Amino acid sequence: MKKRILSGVQPSGNLHIGNYLGALKNWVTLQKDYESFFCIVNLHAITLPQEPEKLKRKTLELARIYLAAGIDPKVSTIFVQSDVPEHAELAWVLTCISRMGELERMTQFKDKSKGKGESVGVGIFTYPVLMASDILLYKANLVPVGQDQKQHLELTRDLAERFNRDYGETFVIPEPYIPPVGAKIQSLQDPMKKMSKSDQDPNGSIFLLDDADVIRKKIKRAVTDSGTEVKFDKSRPAINNLLTIYQLVTDLPAEECENRFVGKGYGYFKTELAEAIIEFLRPFQQKVRSYDEQELIETLKSGAEKARSVACQTLREVYEKMGLNYAS
Repeated sequence: MKKRILSGVQPSGNLHIGNYLGALKNWVTLQKDYESFFCIVNLHAITLPQEPEKLKRKTLELARIYLAAGIDPKVSTIFVQSDVPEHAELAWVLTCISRMGELERMTQFKDKSKGKGESVGVGIFTYPVLMASDILLYKANLVPVGQDQKQHLELTRDLAERFNRDYGETFVIPEPYIPPVGAKIQSLQDPMKKMSKSDQDPNGSIFLLDDADVIRKKIKRAVTDSGTEVKFDKSRPAINNLLTIYQLVTDLPAEECENRFVGKGYGYFKTELAEAIIEFLRPFQQKVRSYDEQELIETLKSGAEKARSVACQTLREVYEKMGLNYAS
């Protein structure tokens, strides 16, 4: 049997090119070799207030993006988290074996709760437990994650090991998959900060559905380092980030990327980068607009049925081992 992978994205904000290059592109490659579950994690999205109609719209938009990126529903299972109630059920079980100290140490919780005092939502605190449920429910061997989620995956591993120790071997201990290049695309306006769906400055991100003119303007406004040489150099984070994006959208070796801009200034490089991004996104954007909504909904419902067939089996095993299935 193939090993399993699971990953997901929240249907909030706008997906950017960093999400595509650091996550979606890798999912498409990995689905060939693994039994793949790709989730639209709308229960995670409601840890912060969401407009109901907008959340519905964004859920379907994200499904279009998954398909347009190349995730094949005939090969992979694509589904919406809330269509599989076992996610929330297992999350409660895992909450009961989690420790306050573990969750308080989560960097994301510290960042999102800063300055909010007692008004911070409990969902933000327990978010990593729901993420652990998503992963362990499918006994995933591999989890494609960004650097910012690695700490959450460590908690997932700890909870799996704790449950296995206390109740018997049940869960697979998942391993992270972090791509060697492009795992963390930085903001165009602040190269020390990750490109973000929720950045207050829209010029910091190239969103996947940005049109050509918007992309050209954003790249033109992108910050650069001192000097004029276009080379990979971690000590010059702005140009290093832009060149990384260029390498990933053109699929060229690093050396060839640098050779193309020998003796050329930043202005020339930015023009070429903008056009490369536009051409890279063109077929993707055409596909996004091509999907019929009813067909999309049917794909998600079919995916949820496949996901539930696995999720139900895992949850039944968990309940039996904990004594919750009293009639069995």
